[in-house]
Amino acid sequence: MMPATPSPQDLLALKGTRIPVQKVLDLFGVRVRNHQTVHQISRALTDAGLATFPNFAVCHQRDDVDIVPLTTTTVPPVGTADDSDQESLPSNALPQRLHIGDLACARNGVVGAGLGDTLEQVTYLMRTKGHSQIPVTTGMAVLHGVITWRSVAKMYATGKDHTVANAMEKDSLPVADARTEFFSCLPMIKEHGYLLVRGDDGCLSGMVTAADITERFEGAARPFFLVGEIESLLRRCLGAALAPEAIKAVQTNKKADQRSGLVSDLMFGDYIKLLDGTQAKQGMAANADVNWATLGWSAMDRTQFVQHLVRVKDVRNRIAHFDEKPLPESLIAELATFAKLLRDFVA
Repeated sequence: MMPATPSPQDLLALKGTRIPVQKVLDLFGVRVRNHQTVHQISRALTDAGLATFPNFAVCHQRDDVDIVPLTTTTVPPVGTADDSDQESLPSNALPQRLHIGDLACARNGVVGAGLGDTLEQVTYLMRTKGHSQIPVTTGMAVLHGVITWRSVAKMYATGKDHTVANAMEKDSLPVADARTEFFSCLPMIKEHGYLLVRGDDGCLSGMVTAADITERFEGAARPFFLVGEIESLLRRCLGAALAPEAIKAVQTNKKADQRSGLVSDLMFGDYIKLLDGTQAKQGMAANADVNWATLGWSAMDRTQFVQHLVRVKDVRNRIAHFDEKPLPESLIAELATFAKLLRDFVA
């Protein structure tokens, strides 16, 4: 049976209120949350410009949720901006808010078991799949518990029958909505070693383990800090050599009276505009010639330096958008080389 849909006016009347999850379901004539009903309710709320906090799909039916205005943050894809325009991201705007669902493992599905499975079947899965946890679900929408090696050992220690129901943990399970802030999830992952993630449809969409966190940030940390060092070195050399008027000339995204003339307020693309003598706008190119001469880097090949800056900008945007693909070692090596080059000229 398809859920009923309240009018947008009825839903908007609830904005700013706090109501039980059960009341949300009652409004739509829903008794059981599943993939279909969660999708329908989420779509109706979104169409009305609303959302629930926390997400009604992952709360107990007796829990209260706030009806809040829907807020969305969109990040333009890397590489789609016109080089003649300002970047979408300022230099200091590495990700301001990362959600747990942004990790690939939180969206790649879950290997689960059912209440009707035997314990031997579940532990076989754990051994062959290399998993230390297996959720016990009904259709990935209803979570009954989680079987872990610890819970299996506890079952044996207490002498209970060897069944899935007796072997699973049922209380205080680590579960989060995909839109939950990443860093707020870390204590649960630290305590339990894993975190189950629910998608917008209320179904389990993935699992994040402590190993996933380590792997994700091991690949991101080094390029992140290399890019940070490169930006710091660029600001030091450009800020020390160039006059405020030269810096104001590339702050074209601001009105004239709002241009600070401070290199710390520039976007990464502005560094390139300060130095690129081949850019399309002739006035900017002429200014760049003067800026390069002011730096006094006669031993530096300007063309290669600017080309390297462009490649670093692309890598920086890739990091800033938390591209889930690991950065190739060749690009990390290029960042390290460019950082060393700048150290030699700035020090």
